[in-house]
Amino acid sequence: MSCTLQRLRQMDIRKGVVSLATGAGAIYLLYKAIRAGIRCKPPLCSASPICIARLAIERERHGRDSGELRRLLNSLECKQDEYAKSMILHSITRCVYLLESEASACTNEDIALVGSMLDDKDNSVKIQALNTLKAFSGIRKFRLKIQEHSVKVLELISTIWDSELHISGLRLLNNLPLPDFVHPQLRRVMPALMEILQSDYILAQVQAVRLLSNLAQKNDLLYDILNCQVHSNFLNLFQSTQPGSLLFEVLVFAERLSEGRSSPHYRAVKWHYNEQSVHEALFGDDSRLADRLLALVIHPEEDVQIQACKVIVSLQCPQDVGVRPSCPPSHSCFNHGE
Repeated sequence: MSCTLQRLRQMDIRKGVVSLATGAGAIYLLYKAIRAGIRCKPPLCSASPICIARLAIERERHGRDSGELRRLLNSLECKQDEYAKSMILHSITRCVYLLESEASACTNEDIALVGSMLDDKDNSVKIQALNTLKAFSGIRKFRLKIQEHSVKVLELISTIWDSELHISGLRLLNNLPLPDFVHPQLRRVMPALMEILQSDYILAQVQAVRLLSNLAQKNDLLYDILNCQVHSNFLNLFQSTQPGSLLFEVLVFAERLSEGRSSPHYRAVKWHYNEQSVHEALFGDDSRLADRLLALVIHPEEDVQIQACKVIVSLQCPQDVGVRPSCPPSHSCFNHGE
């Protein structure tokens, strides 16, 4: 009996030791797993654009071509749904900005591939394609190829009322020298550009007026801009309550128009304007532009102040601009002693 009890005690002790060892082992394994989890870094390669960029930069740092941009372009050629195409284009845009050497190694065929996405039925794909073309336009050798899509971009801007698309398309156009063959299309979309300028979306307005300011320097487009119809409250764009970024750009636009209409080349022709045209709103007999400009001379932002003064100077003596360096006060456009 005593032997049996002794054996049972020994078995209980052994079970306890095994149980204790098993528990300790489990705790140790759990500790190792937690420690490994803390030490491990997130994988460099994933579908997110940030991880893609991190991988590409890491490889470029070590003097190796990441191949990520080429992989993305190749995947764009495959049949994808709209969401996948949009995400791929977004990733391509990031890679172009981050990996200059790999972006420069791309070809005109790659640009054509991205440009073909402008025909996609989904607006988000169009927007991402515009952003990708904008990224590629920073590389000189691709600008001529991207210019081929200018007419299509203008068509999208003028036929689709989407603020994000307007911003992306106008940013692309503002980053390109627009060739003469685009001018006929520009004339056709001038009313749409004016509508965007008079919309309530500041970022789109800024991009639209920047483009219009550049076009105002083209002799064959100046009249089309000045004769373009605008809303009766067009001068609200010059109110001091507008954001400074927009005010500065519309003042640059006004200065360009003032200088253009005062040039000998433009004054050589007798032009006729619509009653509700840009010309009548800014330079007509009943225009209140002078009042707005005088209020902006004391604007809190210095850039706006200076640009308002430049417009005032350009308006002082339009008939003599380019003929003599200064004008008598009596020739001022500011009536009633203004």
